Amino acid sequence: MTMDKDKQAPADLELLDSKDNAEQWLKQHQERLAALPGDADALQRATIELDIAESLLALERNPEAFLTARRCLKVFIDHDAWQPATESCDIMFQADQKDSVIALGHGVWLAVTYPIEPTTSVAMLNHIVDETPNDSDGAAVAAIAAQYIVDMRANDEQHESLSFLTMQIIAKVAQRHSNVTTQEQMDFWRERLELNDPQLFLPRLSQIINVMVGDKWWFDRDELRARLPIH
Repeated sequence: MTMDKDKQAPADLELLDSKDNAEQWLKQHQERLAALPGDADALQRATIELDIAESLLALERNPEAFLTARRCLKVFIDHDAWQPATESCDIMFQADQKDSVIALGHGVWLAVTYPIEPTTSVAMLNHIVDETPNDSDGAAVAAIAAQYIVDMRANDEQHESLSFLTMQIIAKVAQRHSNVTTQEQMDFWRERLELNDPQLFLPRLSQIINVMVGDKWWFDRDELRARLPIH
């Protein structure tokens, strides 16, 4: 039995379409970069290069995506551009290279320390949830931190959807960690793991980040903290 050429599997067509789109995006971004004048602002150049890194990631050219995003990170840090700096770390993590977990640690630190988009912060913390073993407390700490950031930073329009998302993440973590299925069990679980007080769970998140990064920090955290809008 043969398949009609016009009746390819939809998933295959979607994959081809996605690859074609990514190739087009990559070409367009490369042309934009090439068109910049020689004295173009470094931040402007890095912004386009971040788009290139994202296109490379979509094309599964992961080593190139990682190196491009890594190059962008320094420029964004130098210009206090915390949102794209975090996005650079996200691309490096998704590129699945030798230092991708280190990049995730940097990205989570930025996402928690600086008032960037709460959607991005939740996404970065959810990476920890996905990467952490079921019986580890680290996923619980990351999930609760995501909820805390939503409560602190999300505007009225964002809060309902993001709060629903973080509650789902917490429920998933609690179920796989301790087979939590009821609200009473949830309340006890949160109390037992000291997840109700940010003065307790945020330092634990910091410890998790330190384990992820080790002694391979790419920037001086004390110097960056001094540049916080409020510190």
